[in-house]
Amino acid sequence: MRVVIVGGVAGGMSAAARLRRLDESAEIVVVEKSGYVSFANCGLPYHVGGVIEERSALLLQTPQALYDRFRLDVRVGVEAVQINRQSREVIVRDVATGREETLSYDKLVLSPGAKPLMPPIPGIERALPLRNVEDTDRMLEAVQGAETAVVIGGGFVGLEVAENLLHRGMKVALVEALPQVMAPLDPEMVDPVHDAMRAAGIDLRLGSGVTIIGEHDVTLADGATVPADVVVAAIGVRPDTELAKASGLKVGPRGGLLVDHRQLTNDPHIYAVGDAVEKNDALSDEAVLVPLANTANLQGRRVADDIAGRGKPARPVRGTAIVGLLGLQVAATGWNEKRLRDAGRAYLAIHTHPASHATYYPGASTMALKLLVDPATGEILGAQGVGREGIDKRIDVIATAMTAGMTAPELAELELAYAPQFGSAKDAVNMLGFIAENRLSGWEKSVQWHEVAERQAEGAVVIDVRTPGEYAAGAIPGAMNIPVDELRDRMDEIPGGDVPLILHCGVGIRSHAALAALRDSGREVLNLDGGYTTWRAGTGI
Repeated sequence: MRVVIVGGVAGGMSAAARLRRLDESAEIVVVEKSGYVSFANCGLPYHVGGVIEERSALLLQTPQALYDRFRLDVRVGVEAVQINRQSREVIVRDVATGREETLSYDKLVLSPGAKPLMPPIPGIERALPLRNVEDTDRMLEAVQGAETAVVIGGGFVGLEVAENLLHRGMKVALVEALPQVMAPLDPEMVDPVHDAMRAAGIDLRLGSGVTIIGEHDVTLADGATVPADVVVAAIGVRPDTELAKASGLKVGPRGGLLVDHRQLTNDPHIYAVGDAVEKNDALSDEAVLVPLANTANLQGRRVADDIAGRGKPARPVRGTAIVGLLGLQVAATGWNEKRLRDAGRAYLAIHTHPASHATYYPGASTMALKLLVDPATGEILGAQGVGREGIDKRIDVIATAMTAGMTAPELAELELAYAPQFGSAKDAVNMLGFIAENRLSGWEKSVQWHEVAERQAEGAVVIDVRTPGEYAAGAIPGAMNIPVDELRDRMDEIPGGDVPLILHCGVGIRSHAALAALRDSGREVLNLDGGYTTWRAGTGI
């Protein structure tokens, strides 16, 4: 049996190596258009910035090493240009010489990845993408001696490139057409990221796209010009489907190749994996594009299993991802609040600001965590986290719980590793479970940061239960200050009647205690979810 694999990174190489382990007799040919296979594309920005000093560290395998270990016929600098489905043949072309060759196949695996989005902006040819080793070489050459850079796009890659160019000592501006970077995060969660970028010296231009790329600068939609010796295009990617579409393979509504649960296209002899294919969302089962290496590698493995007769259905995706930026860990899994709202889906939002580990052990820092929960069933719909440490652990635990079908209150039951330098006896994930338990049972009712002003306009009274010093340093307009330890002695100061009360402290813990003292008063008493910290991040006040 001959298996031809188009694309030698992530999904393609995972399929090749796994298939060899399962079938020693198969002839396996891998063609890769670029000059490198199995390279660490997630490490490319860090080589540009000099954090990963040696270029060779990015090159995980070579064609010769793959032949020696697995007897794989890996051909770099070779592009697949045509698929003849009836005869089961692929025409490939040597990029350097133009010489063409026809490869027959019993099974064909397509793993072409995705292409950078390069919109038709005047001067876009000067913008540098960063998708492979050759792109990295071009960018390294461009930044030699350069002083200023503009990064277009505030996604994961754009943020990593901006930080690494800053690391090189360059003056960096990041331009994002949306009002925030990192679209998977909700506005109040991304606020610390914006603060960190500005504090580090990055010129953050939000809500205004690029209209012209000049020889030494870029012009924004608001008319401003920003100096740019180097321009980086990190606007996003789209599935590379030209070869597949030309052969009659079907493309889905999101522009990626359509595959079934076995990763088969509409041709029973052709599989497709990785960034080029549409996936099924774990929450809605709708088609989504999630260009992440974890999923691509797993899909490659599953295709090899299927070819070898050990088939297992592909899993749906939640888009679990993390980025390190300027000392912050920023992560998300599942849906965010914006997406749930747009879909008309009911949800309960829970914000917390726990310490990364026990506060009596030196070095603890504050995290921001957000959990989104179905108010009827307790299903975990999504989570986000931002902090200096400990975010990776918490998001991974929540993503695992989602895969296992656990409800939000069941997070309280998880037995997690504890020592003071790693966490708390009541871990941050356990605390999310306790809060979800209180809210879903109706014991505590909450209000969100973006609902406060409207509730005040309707007559609700905000009571700040922090200390007078905290109140003086910054407070919600119109709030009255009654510290939680004085609350029972100052009940006569609280407006009477049926006026709803919104209680808040810094993060929601002291106001939870205050709510317990007032909840039997027969009136509506609400806890401001996430406290003043979340309100300030969301409102920007």
